[in-house]
Amino acid sequence: MDADMLRSLLSTLGVYSVYQRWLRMQIDSNEKPQHVGIILDGNRRWASERYMKPWEGHREGAAKVRHFLKWCVDLGINTVTIYVFSTENFQRPQREVEEVMKIAEENLEELLSTEVIHKNRVCVTAIGRLNLLPERVQHLIGEVERATKGYDRFYLNLAIAYGGRAEIVDAAKKIAEKIVSHELSPTAIDEATFEENLYTSYLPQQDPDLIIRTSGESRLSGFLLWQSAYSELFFVDVYWPEFREIDLERAIRSFQQRNRRYGK
Repeated sequence: MDADMLRSLLSTLGVYSVYQRWLRMQIDSNEKPQHVGIILDGNRRWASERYMKPWEGHREGAAKVRHFLKWCVDLGINTVTIYVFSTENFQRPQREVEEVMKIAEENLEELLSTEVIHKNRVCVTAIGRLNLLPERVQHLIGEVERATKGYDRFYLNLAIAYGGRAEIVDAAKKIAEKIVSHELSPTAIDEATFEENLYTSYLPQQDPDLIIRTSGESRLSGFLLWQSAYSELFFVDVYWPEFREIDLERAIRSFQQRNRRYGK
């Protein structure tokens, strides 16, 4: 019996619903992560196993993001950072990149009017080397950011054309420019200075408490390299399109059971 059949059987028997209710009670009675990062991995493999085109997996994955955001809002998670598309992903086949950008356009247009964003006052921001994106995607990002700029109840960060090393390099360039223009002295540079020049500097909490990666891979792949120094990591062995609310709850429960000492 494969994993999909097993999950279906357990769901039919009602085991998952009972377990999920128990999980939710446990989660609600303990401290929750305030910033969750998620690496959406496995879209292409999900599609390949179903003899579908890679971008059909990305489209399914984009639909799952809408559910994920609602789950996080319902749980009271203040900030969510989603790894949408890396700088390295531009090296994929041209047709796939073009289709992913079309999906990005469709979902950005939807964000302009979706109820979960405006009802819950979610501030949406894109982080990354946005100049690498097609002009239409850049334009829509600007529209979404302007439409949600005044919101401050929840934060949704879309890491698109993003790379952790690129972010650190870009922060170093900003600092160097300030030194050249005499706005900053080299002796004044510390960790706080560096954080002020990262893509995430606008957030009330830059560092994720919890980072989740789907598909069974156990690496960060350049995601929030500076900010993740003390993040708790949770790797789940399902492809992103198959990710369920109960998987998020399991990750949060695991987070709650860990002893976070920050090196102390």
